[in-house]
Amino acid sequence: MAALSGKVVQNVFIAQFYQQNRQFGTQYQRDSCVPYMCALPPFHGGKLAWTSNSSMQMRNLLKYQNGFVNRRTFYCNAASSATAIPSLDKVDFLKLQNGSDIRGVAVSGVEGEPVSLTEPVTEAIAAGFAAWLLDKKKVDASRKLRVAIGHDSRISAQKLQDAVSRCIASAGLDVVQYGLASTPAMFNSTLTEDEAILCPADGAIMITASHLPYNRNGFKFFTNDGGLGKNDIKDILERAASIYSNFLAKGYSVKASESVKKIDYMAVYTSDLVKAVRKAAGNIEKPLEGFHIVVDAGNGAGGFFAAKVLEPLGAITSGSQFLEPDGMFPNHIPNPEDKAAMKAITQAVLDNKANLGIIFDTDVDRSAAVDSTGRELNRNCLIALMSAIVLEEHPGTTIVTDSVTSDGLTSFIEKKLGGKHHRFKRGYKNVIDEAIRLNSIGEESHLAIETSGHGALKENHWLDDGAYLMVKLLNKLASARASGKGVGSKVLTDLVEGLEEPAIAVELRLKINQNHPDLKGRSFREYGEAVLQHLGNSIASNPKLQKAPVNYEGVRVSGFGGWFLLRLSLHDPVLPLNIEAPSHEDAVKLGHEVAAAVKEFQALDTSALDKFVQP
Repeated sequence: MAALSGKVVQNVFIAQFYQQNRQFGTQYQRDSCVPYMCALPPFHGGKLAWTSNSSMQMRNLLKYQNGFVNRRTFYCNAASSATAIPSLDKVDFLKLQNGSDIRGVAVSGVEGEPVSLTEPVTEAIAAGFAAWLLDKKKVDASRKLRVAIGHDSRISAQKLQDAVSRCIASAGLDVVQYGLASTPAMFNSTLTEDEAILCPADGAIMITASHLPYNRNGFKFFTNDGGLGKNDIKDILERAASIYSNFLAKGYSVKASESVKKIDYMAVYTSDLVKAVRKAAGNIEKPLEGFHIVVDAGNGAGGFFAAKVLEPLGAITSGSQFLEPDGMFPNHIPNPEDKAAMKAITQAVLDNKANLGIIFDTDVDRSAAVDSTGRELNRNCLIALMSAIVLEEHPGTTIVTDSVTSDGLTSFIEKKLGGKHHRFKRGYKNVIDEAIRLNSIGEESHLAIETSGHGALKENHWLDDGAYLMVKLLNKLASARASGKGVGSKVLTDLVEGLEEPAIAVELRLKINQNHPDLKGRSFREYGEAVLQHLGNSIASNPKLQKAPVNYEGVRVSGFGGWFLLRLSLHDPVLPLNIEAPSHEDAVKLGHEVAAAVKEFQALDTSALDKFVQP
């Protein structure tokens, strides 16, 4: 084994196909004209073969990888197949990366959006994760690693779950399918210790694309250390690209492992949420009895919250809507930031005279609420509410948020609540990682939360869990009533009294034309940084404006009673511009300042800004 060259070792990751799916190539034609790419067979005397000990063999072979993803020419000693090799569509795997997630088009039918998450591509990604996980865990060869797989309500979910399961199982790892699940539950499965339900999982995969349209899908990955970061995702995609590009020929059928099992883990997860609320209320069995709470799941995966969490606590849930999973999302986008979605839950609260409304995104890692008067508790207001609850429990703690939070929120956290507001970069993983970093250097932080509705608490293992955020609100309602300090959502809205919210809040997206000669060979990121540098220099000489003394992203400036932030998108050739001001006129003044500073950058499409500042 030790004598195996790196070139041969690489080929143990060459994707093979299952005998029962030989027709696959004709079925998917242009999207994916290759056999299934599932098996990671060990090497035996010049031939590729499959054995029941593949997991152990794979671990041994991993010792000899040594940077295999950087190699580009490989050979295999296996006998060649007489069957013609179908052509492979080229796939740029790294383009599937979206920060710490993987996202792509999984369903055809939308013009200009060809399918990029084909089953072979999915299988290559799963193989990449299997190899990454084996490297990461380095467990004793006598034990199989266990991977949990769940999905949201998307119409492509079953197809992708099957593809991932086949590949993970064929690599010799145990697979546990959860079916319809939430992203937070998938992470939780790596922490739960109960062999009766096959926990903990060594790794978990959530098949989701959050609030994106029906034709999209993707993957989020977890271990007990939390969600994977950008570098981990890049590593997995590089492995997947190597696996995919080095497919040689069909002819070696592999028998799928029978280690795929199904578990109702959501029952465990929801039971823990119920216990948390009961504990907060002094172990009362039904602490929400008499409360009328409506849930809007947007036809995503969050419909469980009404029947599995609220009703066991005694709440009335009549009037809850869009609880049934439907991957076409026929009613509204499952997104707490979407105006139509928030209007839908607000109307449901008012129509049913409910005490509270709760809304989730597709995979339940984001959420928002509406009080009995129809006031939206989302974005800055949700951050303020969660900050008030956390600072009651942990006085003086630091609240970490993303870069687009308001100045009014800073004042509320620091002057009203006595905490510290640490405004960081956009991206929920950035915010969470920054809170973890602050704790590591001795600055106490218990909450990391984005305006998008992603929120993570130290007490909950820094998991961005929309359901757990809402449980914190329910805890407050239940404990307040149990102690005789109030009932109904007024308990919550009283906590955000004094929060200054802007009269005008807009986001304008200034796109960079990557084909424009003004880029002069630069990448869109280099060009965008040049725009920001120029804007910062121009502001420095303007007495009407003041740059933020501490800022981690883009250029943030105060003036005319408000502020603006121009930053470079995390992934796209776009400079988002956020403006908040006490009036439209003041917002326009801020917009004019930005327009004047960036007008010389011809590759920047300022049409949205120009329209905004027009009289």
